[in-house]
Amino acid sequence: MSRGYFGIGVYHPKTEENIGTLWRHANNFGADFIFTIGRRYQKQASDTSATYKHIPLYHYQDYYDFKEHLPYGCQVVGVELMAGSVSLPEFEHPERCIYLLGAEDHGLPVVLLNEVQHVVEIPTMRPQSMNVAVSGTLIMYDRFIKGRG
Repeated sequence: MSRGYFGIGVYHPKTEENIGTLWRHANNFGADFIFTIGRRYQKQASDTSATYKHIPLYHYQDYYDFKEHLPYGCQVVGVELMAGSVSLPEFEHPERCIYLLGAEDHGLPVVLLNEVQHVVEIPTMRPQSMNVAVSGTLIMYDRFIKGRG
């Protein structure tokens, strides 16, 4: 059994379907919690597996609210296409961390990226924005196969 924990969440999520999909996959890959920072959707309806019974979903009003509630010793890993980011295949997942994704239409603001401990990107043949639930699932899968699940 691996040590540590991880959570995964989205900054200003755009749709409830993405949160539901990310939530189900977070349960599949052993996340301890998921979260949103800022809410742009009305309600969450796509959690067809009743994942709320297994891992919590937290809502933070803004980044400062999120930052105030970070667990002690927890690193924040931003997921973003940008110069200087680490390619996911080369990334070593921290024992205790939170993965922070941006919505497809805005990504993560530079002010937040300046505060995270790591920035990782998912390499593709055509570097473009991916669906946030798919990106989060790929991050969690990579953590799982590298033995940090």
